[in-house]
Amino acid sequence: MKNRRIDGRIGFPGKQGLYDPALEKDSCGVGFVAHVKGVPSHEILTDAYLINARMDHRGGCGFEQNTGDGAGIMTAIPHKFVTRIAKELGITLPEPGSYTIGNLFLPQDAAKRADLKASLVAALTEQGLTTLGFREVPVRPREADIGPAALAAMPFIEQVIVSGGTPGDHSLDHGLYVARKTFIRGAKSKYPDDLVYVCSLNSRILVYKGMLTPNQLFPFYPDLEDADYESHFAMVHSRFSTNTFPSWDRAQPNRFMSHNGEINTLRGNKNWMTARQGVAASDRFGDKIKDLFPIVEPNFSDSGTFDNVLEFLLMSGRTLQESIMMMIPEAWQSDVNMPQEKRDFYEYHSALMEPWDGPASIAFTDGHYIGAVLDRNGLRPSRYYLTHDDKVIMASEVGVLPVAPENVREKGRLQPGKMFLVDFFAGRLIPDAELKMEFATKRPYGKWLKEQKLELADLPPDHADLRYEPETLVQRMQAFGYTVETMQFMLLPMVSEARDLLGSMGNDSALACLSDKSRMIYDYFKQLFAQIT
Repeated sequence: MKNRRIDGRIGFPGKQGLYDPALEKDSCGVGFVAHVKGVPSHEILTDAYLINARMDHRGGCGFEQNTGDGAGIMTAIPHKFVTRIAKELGITLPEPGSYTIGNLFLPQDAAKRADLKASLVAALTEQGLTTLGFREVPVRPREADIGPAALAAMPFIEQVIVSGGTPGDHSLDHGLYVARKTFIRGAKSKYPDDLVYVCSLNSRILVYKGMLTPNQLFPFYPDLEDADYESHFAMVHSRFSTNTFPSWDRAQPNRFMSHNGEINTLRGNKNWMTARQGVAASDRFGDKIKDLFPIVEPNFSDSGTFDNVLEFLLMSGRTLQESIMMMIPEAWQSDVNMPQEKRDFYEYHSALMEPWDGPASIAFTDGHYIGAVLDRNGLRPSRYYLTHDDKVIMASEVGVLPVAPENVREKGRLQPGKMFLVDFFAGRLIPDAELKMEFATKRPYGKWLKEQKLELADLPPDHADLRYEPETLVQRMQAFGYTVETMQFMLLPMVSEARDLLGSMGNDSALACLSDKSRMIYDYFKQLFAQIT
């Protein structure tokens, strides 16, 4: 069966009734396996397939048991495999690092597809890159037993092969990033009702994914079963859509990470990233930085939004480890045992980036490093093994790969706010304390805080001497919304005991928008939070 589907809708319904696509969140299974010293092999892929298959219960499916919520795999660029298929296409590849191959989701309509491919070539050419060719990705929907709903929404899946730049100078990845942003912005404007998505387009990473179950992934993509497909790491993901609609593009891994849990600060994170676009600047991109906006692409899930921002930080010159530390800090404010340099790092960057709080477990990689981190709530499981034969395994649970006890060199679980990182260059696992202190001591953050931080206590008061008549006190308190309850249960304990009173009573008063009383403006706002059932 060729790369075709029956007519069907893609994506999510529009906002209607109590449903809002902006509230979508995922709960999933995530894991990876890698050779610590960066030695590629096909065994890494077969291990990854087994990991994902054994986390099948963490993924979801529809009424049709063979229509999955989503599954995928991220690997390094398999140079041996790509060299062979390029030769079959009559393409001569430059040295590794000077080319890439990326997977695309395009419309089934041939005319639209041709137009979009021409637009992509133009965007790549504008960045000084050369499009070497396209390849239709072989798929086997029938052999993989893809369900009717997944088949109805299935895009046409193609690969693009691109060359340019010099290995190690980042110019290829920067050009690919700007070109992809330009291409997607134009595609969404021209074909808003069609699924147009770039799974990956990076010199070190390749992603295969879809609206599949974990067991369907390899049968669907025969590329992954090819013995020439070798990688030194493989990250897998099994999606469970909680109160959401599955789709091909929202399957994971994303372009640099996979995620189990949810980002509960998402609304604020997205708003602040949008606000920062007005002052964003980069020596690497110069005037082209405006081509990267919006940084956060619309209608992405919390995972996709996190990936957008992580990619922006990486392409702007920050390292993978530093970017993750910025986005997912430890609970540093009241930790008296934390080294001062690390506290200074977190305090300094708290003015640049708000925390992306979960509960969330996030696996991440840029091809040179691979790791995982728990947010400071620590409510998502992440366990790892390091073996004597230089294999590292991380997953949402134990037992995903058979490991002989005598082969286990080290094992453990991620702690709240802690990071787990493998350096393929050094060929070792880097402890959390070591990697964070390396970045905390790189720059004089403490000195910068002393010189630049401005606190309210440093500001002169607008009115040094304010006097109010006592007889107008009740009138002024009424004007500002004070009540007897506020005085008795909030203000008096603060005055007499210098502390906030703790309580756990429910609030059965009318919502401010429905109240017949005059309410203060802050009563109209409620905190967004996750209700764990």
